[in-house]
Amino acid sequence: MKIAIVGCGIVGAAIAYTLSQKTDWEITVWDRRTPDKWEATGAALGVLMAVVRTRLKGKHVRLCLESLQCYESIIPQLEALTNIAIPYNRGGIVQLCFNPQDLVYWQKTQAMRQRQGFTLEILNRAQLLKRYPDLSEARQAKNAAVGAIYSPQDRQVDPVICAQALIKAAQLQGVQFIWQTPIQDFRCGSDQRVTYVVTETDVTPVDAVVITAGLDSQLLTAQLQPSLTLQPVLGQALRLKRPDPFAYPYPVVNGGDVHLVPLNAQELWVGATVEFPEEDSLESPQANPALLEQVLGDAIALDPTLATAEILQTWSGLRPRPDGRPAPVIETLASHPNVVLATAHYRNGVLLAPITAVRVQNLLAALLNDPRFIVV
Repeated sequence: MKIAIVGCGIVGAAIAYTLSQKTDWEITVWDRRTPDKWEATGAALGVLMAVVRTRLKGKHVRLCLESLQCYESIIPQLEALTNIAIPYNRGGIVQLCFNPQDLVYWQKTQAMRQRQGFTLEILNRAQLLKRYPDLSEARQAKNAAVGAIYSPQDRQVDPVICAQALIKAAQLQGVQFIWQTPIQDFRCGSDQRVTYVVTETDVTPVDAVVITAGLDSQLLTAQLQPSLTLQPVLGQALRLKRPDPFAYPYPVVNGGDVHLVPLNAQELWVGATVEFPEEDSLESPQANPALLEQVLGDAIALDPTLATAEILQTWSGLRPRPDGRPAPVIETLASHPNVVLATAHYRNGVLLAPITAVRVQNLLAALLNDPRFIVV
């Protein structure tokens, strides 16, 4: 069986690795970019926030929790196979609370997560400051932190290095990657199955196609119909160097809409903004410097020592958000029975990459009548 994967951010890389690990299919990955340009994957903080979510249950929560568990096995697998050290913070996530009622509200979530097999700790202010004295002055607006929810099982990973490890592991297991080669067309048989992938230089026969190309998925599906409508949402973040080191490893800290993501004893990511296109506009939003300044100000309110931190780097990037439906889109394209969509993860592409790969493998095994590779 010949499988074409179109798009190779972290989701496409995870699919390539998963399929190469468990199948004897011939897998080829195409991407229009160069291997050093990461677009949405490079515009991600890599925070794997699954357990400390306010939503109690449902399909999306289940996907997040399952994918988080996948990371615990996939990271050591990749490191052993590729000899690439993947930065993977096992320090958990501290979700700060600024309203006493929030601590009461989280009790229901804590009970639900316990039934689901996960742990959440509810910390009052004294417990928070004893464990994390660096957060003694954390504020949101004029409100001091009254406590926090600590999620020891949530994680953070470097998205780019993880994607690079996935690609190398897939290559070691026979996957072919073709870079700087956009797909120009799909040729279909009388039953509307895609039979060939067409580039500028080649026409390649295929048995199935996986489209996981972020915002480009809209252009690719437009060739097949029905087209998937996506909205580009921009995010910005900063990389800072603290004036003084903190104990490391240290958890990710979330306060309101801001993440403090430690990278080592002094450096951290701060982000990220969520910037939508103007109403009725088809143009991608442009980075708004004032919103990035606001994120930095909110971060300083959580950790006042960041007021004198050195700004090492800033980045911005676009994330694909499906229009009029929930994210992500993981399904067979209705009009073309051998085309699988695995895209539009919005702000959860890194978190959901492993479980997306498993779901895609199951869809492919079913449509190719190859039950050997269905994962229960």
